[in-house]
Amino acid sequence: MSDRASEASAPVLLESVGYSIGEARILRDVSLEVGAGETVALLGRSGSGKTSALKLINRLREPTEGRVLVQGRPTADWDPIELRRGIGYVIQEIGLFPHLDVARNVGLVPQLEGRDAAWIEARSRELLELVGLDPREVFGRRPAELSGGQRQRVGVARALAADPPILLMDEPFGALDPITRREIQAEFLDLQQRLRKTIVLVTHDVREACKLADRIALMEAGELVWLGTVDEFRGSDDERIRRFQEGFE
Repeated sequence: MSDRASEASAPVLLESVGYSIGEARILRDVSLEVGAGETVALLGRSGSGKTSALKLINRLREPTEGRVLVQGRPTADWDPIELRRGIGYVIQEIGLFPHLDVARNVGLVPQLEGRDAAWIEARSRELLELVGLDPREVFGRRPAELSGGQRQRVGVARALAADPPILLMDEPFGALDPITRREIQAEFLDLQQRLRKTIVLVTHDVREACKLADRIALMEAGELVWLGTVDEFRGSDDERIRRFQEGFE
């Protein structure tokens, strides 16, 4: 495939991306293509640059070298608000608005896009059911009245509300207890099989990366040092993978 054809077909493309804050190099020469319907896990220790790489995709950060393309278009050419409304974003802290009930949290982006109230309500109910919540039980409740697992599910529903083709997830299940985390990971897999979103997932958890991703991008000290499928990762004798797995265990 030519470079031009690759740009046109890849929903997310990082080309020789660098990111610095003053004299500090956070990312160095990172190149990554994420295909349509693919889940790629950015795996690495704290400080490896994986969250910074994620934030370049929706322009929460700007590259100081190279460029990032979304849907074949450099992020620098996108209006930031338009770009972000087309990308779902799920974070560990969930980011729900505490003063809004579940219905208004989930329907926020469609409301900003001018959708009518009936459509928003129907869409919100549909998505809550999709992530394993009963709208009749949670629709009028505020985030503080929900469990951690319920809040995380609402966060995923909100990210999907405008049906974005791309989903960014930053340690989305890291704050949950192990049992709830396994349950939501299983629901996430089922959801992805049905929706086939293009997903970039940040995690430091080897098991989570292997369970949820199609490919793994291992990052160290701001560089992408290894990229391959989950099966290739599991079978690799690469010293960097072995070191990371030993550190995780």
